[in-house]
Amino acid sequence: MSIPKEPRQIMINIMYLVLTALLALNVSAEIFNAFKMIDRGLNSAAKSLDDKNAKMAETIIKNAEANKRYEKYKERVPLAQQYSRELTQYIDSIITYLIDQTGNKNGVIDEGDKRYDGEWKGIRDKDITTRYLVDQGKGEELKRKILEYREKFLALADSGDIHKLEPEIPLVIDDTSWKKSRTRRRNWADFVFNHMPVGATIPILTKFKTDAKNAESAVLSYLFDKVGGGKLELENFFPLSSPKKSYVVVGEPYETEISLGASAGESSKAKIEIFVNGQKLPTQDGVAKWRVVPKSVGVKKYKVTIRLTNPVTKEVKEFSKTFEYEVGQRSVSISLDKMNVFYIGVDNPITVSASGVSTNALQVKGEGITITRDPNGGAGDYIVRANKPGKAKIILTANGQHLGTFEYRVKRIPDPTPMLGKYKGGVIGNGTFKAFNALRAALPGFDFDAKCRIVGFRMVRLPKRKDPQIADNKGGKYGSEALRLRNLAKPGDKFFFENIKAKCPGDKAARTLSQMVFNIR
Repeated sequence: MSIPKEPRQIMINIMYLVLTALLALNVSAEIFNAFKMIDRGLNSAAKSLDDKNAKMAETIIKNAEANKRYEKYKERVPLAQQYSRELTQYIDSIITYLIDQTGNKNGVIDEGDKRYDGEWKGIRDKDITTRYLVDQGKGEELKRKILEYREKFLALADSGDIHKLEPEIPLVIDDTSWKKSRTRRRNWADFVFNHMPVGATIPILTKFKTDAKNAESAVLSYLFDKVGGGKLELENFFPLSSPKKSYVVVGEPYETEISLGASAGESSKAKIEIFVNGQKLPTQDGVAKWRVVPKSVGVKKYKVTIRLTNPVTKEVKEFSKTFEYEVGQRSVSISLDKMNVFYIGVDNPITVSASGVSTNALQVKGEGITITRDPNGGAGDYIVRANKPGKAKIILTANGQHLGTFEYRVKRIPDPTPMLGKYKGGVIGNGTFKAFNALRAALPGFDFDAKCRIVGFRMVRLPKRKDPQIADNKGGKYGSEALRLRNLAKPGDKFFFENIKAKCPGDKAARTLSQMVFNIR
């Protein structure tokens, strides 16, 4: 666009540019106002959660103190509060740093709009978020903290209830979207915070704070249910079954503690008898243990009957309920790290895993192959060596229990490709041809560290209108006769390499490779 010469036109153009800039600023301000509203709403929700969590914690402790069987749940309440407080304070330190670095030194960040208004002017700053959260690694540290505290919260549940609590803990990281992004991203922090203005970053961080408080609330709700969820009327008895795990595999015992749920008081003096499927169990302090080893998969049910005898009136009340648990097959897997076949003469790495079985208890045996632990790998990494083609088996056991048998094919290393340097045949310059003094056996596309060697070949020179000249050679390197024929090469000659023999790792006898033909130019 040419620059106008008239002052009036120049002024009109300048005003147009200024107006455009003002419009852009107005749109930006509206967007940041939306971020303010989101952040304000999240902080308001967090305060409501604090009030709810405090009341719930008080009730849990009160109920646990009334019944010693719930003592273990009482001890977990301060841990849930501590984890929430630690993660919240850690995220607040990040928010404070972002605010201080952009103009509000030691400013208040927890009172409504003060974090955005007043003397602080850094709401649009993108450099500090990119530098601190992406380049300096604080964002990835935040990700690790979130996942670390997720595991801490889950550890507050009984082992058999972790799968129930997992969906209720909102501390999760989307660690896949950044890998699928059309723009190349280094990591999760780069995807979330790179060139993100401070005003948009703070609500994201506040959201993680709210997630921490929601995680605390989920754990407290779980503990609240475990201790009865409040006072019960004396007549409101019910059977309780507290299994170690609600999902077991075939051959693994299912164990549960069975008791009568009721409020503390006179009920603790009553005579309690507990039956499972009609069988009476020994009780101690109103609790019985039942153990069974399932022999098949599927959902299993058992009926619990509890008889309660009033010590004063001798009145007998009976309460029954049916419980269930699921029996599955243990999940075991073997991953062939390179190819879905074992090759003779090379190290074949595999990775073995079995859910619920420690690597120390897992036994890995082979038929038709030898298996050893990989000295450079992890706990489940092994090396397989094969000696003959056919089929092989890998058998997994643990603590005397058979976990699975896996069958695989065993093959020789594929035939290598004979090559003269990088050439397989065809037209070649006279000087280039004379520059080589050996054949090699290549394995293009083979993932293993294997080397094949040429053990012999026949070189045939066919000059124009003359009889062929032959040199039989041992090994891949040219002998004297092969060198003599090579040095006689002239444009128009043909050279044949035939009867090429090679040996690869694991070969007992040499194998014959395809021939090569070169036309000398």
